[in-house]
Amino acid sequence: MAGANDCFSIGSTVACKTCYKEEIEGEVLAFDPQTKMLILKCPSSSGTPTLNDVHIVNLSLVSEVQVKREVSPTTSDPPQSLNLQKLNRRVRNQIEEKKKLVMALQAGVSPEGQKLFSTISKTIPEITWSGANIVVFDNVTIRPPYKVDNVHGNTESGAYKHVKKVVEKHIKDTEASQQAQQREQQQQQQQQQQQQQKQKGEVPVFEEK
Repeated sequence: MAGANDCFSIGSTVACKTCYKEEIEGEVLAFDPQTKMLILKCPSSSGTPTLNDVHIVNLSLVSEVQVKREVSPTTSDPPQSLNLQKLNRRVRNQIEEKKKLVMALQAGVSPEGQKLFSTISKTIPEITWSGANIVVFDNVTIRPPYKVDNVHGNTESGAYKHVKKVVEKHIKDTEASQQAQQREQQQQQQQQQQQQQKQKGEVPVFEEK
C-alpha cells in the first residue's frame, strides 16, 4: 500500500479509489509530490484500443492508493514537469461539469438523455448541460425528450447538421440494440417452453401457415 507522499515512478501502474468511490488504475505519466497531483493513463472508457483516458488525480482526495507494478526510477525517464495552471483550469472545468450534471439530474433528465450526452461527448468535447437541455458547440441545443426533432439551432450551419446526424445514428443504434435484446429474450423464452414441454413429455404443436 502506497501513501500519498510516496514518489511514483513514471511508467508504474497505480490504482486508487476517488472520493466518488470510483476505482482508477493506470500508468503513471507524471507526478508532482508538492501538489500531490498524479496523472494516470488508463484504457479508453469507449473500448477503443487505440485510445486512452487520462485522469488527473489529487492524492489528497483519494484512498486505497496502491502500486500494482513499480518501475525502477533508475531505468525510467525523468518525471515530466506539470503545467499547474493548465491542470488547475482543467480541474475547475471538471468540477463545473459535475455541478451541471447534478443540476441536470435534479431537473429530471431521463436515462435516454444521459445516454445521448455520453454518446456525443465521446466525439465532441464541446458539450455541456443547461438545465435539462444538452448544449453542443455553444449554439446547438437538444431538448427533452432528446429526439431528432428536438435538435435546435441554425439549420444551415455545419454544427447543427453534424449534431443532428449524431443524434439520428444514436437513436437508430439504440433501437437496433433494443430489438436485438427483445429477439434474444423471445428465443430464450421459446427454449424454456420447449424444455418444459419435453420434461412433461408433451410434443410441441406448430400451427400451419
